[in-house]
Amino acid sequence: MSYQIDDNDRKLLDFLRLNGRLTNQELADLIGLSASQCSRRRIALEQAGLILGYHAQLAPEADGTPVMGVVEVRMVNHSPDAVEVFHQFVQQKNSILDVLKLTGDYDYLIKVAVADLADLSRLIQELASLRNCVSHLRTSVVLERLKEAGVVITPHNAAQQ
Repeated sequence: MSYQIDDNDRKLLDFLRLNGRLTNQELADLIGLSASQCSRRRIALEQAGLILGYHAQLAPEADGTPVMGVVEVRMVNHSPDAVEVFHQFVQQKNSILDVLKLTGDYDYLIKVAVADLADLSRLIQELASLRNCVSHLRTSVVLERLKEAGVVITPHNAAQQ
C-alpha cells in the first residue's frame, strides 16, 4: 500500500513519536486541523503501516533490567536454516529488546536489557552456543543512555539510571 505523507501527516507523526498518548483533539490543536481530520489521518497512517504501535518507554529499573548491552553478531553463514534458528532464538528471549540486520563486519546488532552482569554473561553464552549459526560475538555494556527511540533522556531520568 502506498501512502503519500504530507506536511500535516509529518507533524502528526512527529508529535506522536514524542507522545503517543496525545488525543485527536490535542493533535488538532498542535497541528491546526480539526479533531476529526486528525483522527482520519491517524487511522490512515496506522492502516498504511506507518504507525506500528503505541508503547510506554520504561526506565530499565521499572522492569528490573538496569544493565543494558549491545551485542554484535557475525553469522557462520546465511543459510535459511541458520538464519531461522537465529531468528527464533532472538524472538523468544525477552531480554533482547532490538535486533537490527546490518551491512559491514557484523550481520546483526542486538540491544539487550538484563538484571545484572551474570544474566548478560548467560545470554552471551546462549548466543555463542548457537554454533551452527553464530561465529563471532562482540559485546559492549551501556554506560549511559543519552537518547532512545528519538527521545532525549532528561537529566532527571538519567539520574535514575
